[in-house]
Amino acid sequence: MVNYSEKPELQYHIQLGKGDVGRYVLLPGDPKRCEKIAAHFDNPVKMADSREYVTYTGYLEGEKVSVTSTGIGGASASIAMEELVKIGADTFIRVGTCGGMQIPVKSGDLVIATGAIRMEGTSREYAPIEYPAVADFHMVRALVQAAEKEKYPYHVGVVQCKDAFYGQHEPETKPVSYELLNKWEAWKRLGCLASEMESAALFVVGNYLPKCRQNYMIGIKLPWTLDNEENWDYTHRMAGKWWIIGGVLTILLGFQKFVDPIGAAVGIILIVTLIPAIASYIYYKKHRVM
Repeated sequence: MVNYSEKPELQYHIQLGKGDVGRYVLLPGDPKRCEKIAAHFDNPVKMADSREYVTYTGYLEGEKVSVTSTGIGGASASIAMEELVKIGADTFIRVGTCGGMQIPVKSGDLVIATGAIRMEGTSREYAPIEYPAVADFHMVRALVQAAEKEKYPYHVGVVQCKDAFYGQHEPETKPVSYELLNKWEAWKRLGCLASEMESAALFVVGNYLPKCRQNYMIGIKLPWTLDNEENWDYTHRMAGKWWIIGGVLTILLGFQKFVDPIGAAVGIILIVTLIPAIASYIYYKKHRVM
């Protein structure tokens, strides 16, 4: 993908680069909430302010953490998550406001979503509608344990996710009011806890994006290949081709009487190892963040 940012080392929308955020990121919608959340961090620093995306990074109990606003809706929230993952984040908690749909869900209660009704459009560009928008079990369990420890009133279950705020709050004024009203009643009868606008997209995108980091256990371990995943992938794709060529040449030269097979094999190994290493260093120099 083309990076349209004026600074290629920064992600286009959030204007952040590798090292700017921790692996744990809180995702409120309102940019003004970021400063309030960051006030609970140790040594918070404002890292970026671009469009609806405001980011602070600090520490909690010695762990580097961040908070990034996403604006309203799944479309902008998915952009934030995609770009944050590219610079090292891998664990997200969406925090924000929702509207209760059940009488027991009172103002100020916590709603911990286990899944979301995909009544929005963003997630459809990531997965077929039959695919469920569900939260990570370990994250849900940790949030429940935290709520119980702090003695906050909470509810666990399914939420409804929508795109149009006034489609919910003024459905009778819309040309498709019959559908909006009927589905709203259905969601309530099914025990849906609350209505909001981001969770379905974030759940689906979070399940789509890689959950495992690059494994550097086996391969060409050089300072520049270990610098980032792109260089590592580039180097080993190239190396794979050269190693195949080297293997074929070694076999062919083994049948030649005038060639020392051991010397030829050693020479070929050196060549097919040095070429990817040198090429990866050139790639590193060309793409490294200054």
